[in-house]
Amino acid sequence: MSKSVSLKVQLSSLPNNPGVYQFYDADGKILYVGKAKNLKKRVSSYFNKKQEYGKTRVLVKKIHSIKHIVVPTESDALLLENNLIKKLLPRYNVLLKDDKSYPWICIKNERFPRVFSTRKLIKDGSEYFGPYTSMKTVRTLLDLVKSLYPLRTCNYDLSEEKIGAGKYKVCLDYHLGNCLGPCEGLQSEKEYHDQIEDIRQIIKGNLKNSIQTFKQQMKDFAEKMEFEKAQRVKDKIEVLENYQAKSTVVNPKINNVDVFSIISDETHAYVNFLQISHGAIIRSHTLEIKKKLDETDEELLQLGITEIRQRFNSKSKEVYLPFPVTVEDDVKVTLPKLGDKRRILDLSERNARFYRQDRLKQIKITDPDRHAKRIMAQMKSDLRLSEEPRHIECFDNSNIQGSNPVAACVVFKNGKPSKKDYRHFNIKTVEGPDDFASMEEVVFRRYKRLLDEEEPLPQLIVIDGGKGQLSSALKSLEVLGLRRKIAIIGIAKRLEEIYFPDDPVPLYLDKRSETLKIIQQLRNEAHRFGITHHRNKRSKGAISSELVNIDGIGEKTAQQLLKSFKSVKRIKEASLETLTASVGVSKAKKIYKTFHK
Repeated sequence: MSKSVSLKVQLSSLPNNPGVYQFYDADGKILYVGKAKNLKKRVSSYFNKKQEYGKTRVLVKKIHSIKHIVVPTESDALLLENNLIKKLLPRYNVLLKDDKSYPWICIKNERFPRVFSTRKLIKDGSEYFGPYTSMKTVRTLLDLVKSLYPLRTCNYDLSEEKIGAGKYKVCLDYHLGNCLGPCEGLQSEKEYHDQIEDIRQIIKGNLKNSIQTFKQQMKDFAEKMEFEKAQRVKDKIEVLENYQAKSTVVNPKINNVDVFSIISDETHAYVNFLQISHGAIIRSHTLEIKKKLDETDEELLQLGITEIRQRFNSKSKEVYLPFPVTVEDDVKVTLPKLGDKRRILDLSERNARFYRQDRLKQIKITDPDRHAKRIMAQMKSDLRLSEEPRHIECFDNSNIQGSNPVAACVVFKNGKPSKKDYRHFNIKTVEGPDDFASMEEVVFRRYKRLLDEEEPLPQLIVIDGGKGQLSSALKSLEVLGLRRKIAIIGIAKRLEEIYFPDDPVPLYLDKRSETLKIIQQLRNEAHRFGITHHRNKRSKGAISSELVNIDGIGEKTAQQLLKSFKSVKRIKEASLETLTASVGVSKAKKIYKTFHK
């Protein structure tokens, strides 16, 4: 595959999600790391327009492959970009940012803890929350905390002995009501720590109680006609309600951890790896594994962990996994269920899923045979078939109040429409709008003809409808001796239930499953094909009836006129001589007289 085709395929498979993209050259060396609110639009922009700067043009010429990591928000992308730039040191990235670029909120490890913003992380047992991409958010949180809870701002050592000795005196903050005077023992340690716990919950995002308090304050100010104060409180409420206290990078205590997840289908498995340092993602990689036998996800994940840790020489002493797997003896295995750890595992699973989707889009373009084989294997498994449904046929009826009843049969081969094999049917033996009888007639006529002409039969028949239509189709297969030689299912539109013969309980497939998408595509295509034929038939009938209503003009003459003139409008505008040349003098006079009264 040429470089241009390869890049085109990679670009077509990028998601419309926030994330970080990485450009690599032909030797696999990192060229550039960037962030994007929409990965597909941002990365495509490098190739869709002429670059203004020479260095950017050189960069684009060197790009050979593109990798990406999906994250929930644009802020997450900003943080992840910063970490990857520092870790990978790409040639075309400049102005690298260090940890000081982002503020944190610190709850100091003290007897009466202070709460403040900082850009330095000191390992002294203190709690750090962040990093935050906006200092405004940090200030808003700290202002909120200070307005709700009176805390000390001094840096005195408030040990029990020094307070007892009366070493300190209350300051101006105490007299202003901003501090309750723990330095003189005027506030108990328990009361103070209860406040700190409330603050901790606010920083973590549990703002319900605080918002209720602010709303009450706003109401009180409004009742006192203090509208400026009420507006300031309202602004804080709006900021807090729109604020996400959690980022992908949430807790610096999560350090030196490897995260693994797995997504699999019938033929392949995809193991995603995230390496976490101080709560930040510093490496991401997805390993694709081709199944040879019926390996379980546990076996494949264990294989993937061993391979990835060796490849990247990982020394992490803890791994987060979705389910138990045996790893090295000195490595701790954690199965996260809630909180920050679970969110990181969910992010890993999301990246594995996106990687799989990207690969499937690329395979669909570059290796259609493999794509078809995978789809067929998946359908065989999902629908409990005895063989892969390489040849599928779907039937649908169309009529409006019983007029011009028709049916359609569409054919898919290897998961794709085979339009040359599509067939229309005019219902011949059924009077009125009877879908069940119409389905029985059409299925019988279709497979009677295939048997008579010794044409290949499908491996699967799909009936657009529920149990009633399916039962009608089964009657015809029974008469033809094909009852258990061809698999047959029905699909009901309301809840997309899949019905099987002799089974009253329907199958509900995952709404995102490729099997259901293929069946829906079959059903929709049959409906479209049938409706088009029905519309054409009604249109021709209406045109013919306008001519047939002329005294002395029959169906055969009407069809002959339409064949010659192509439309009724042209017939109306035709001269008597032209009409005479087509249908003779007598009929021409009647037609001309009718349209030229």
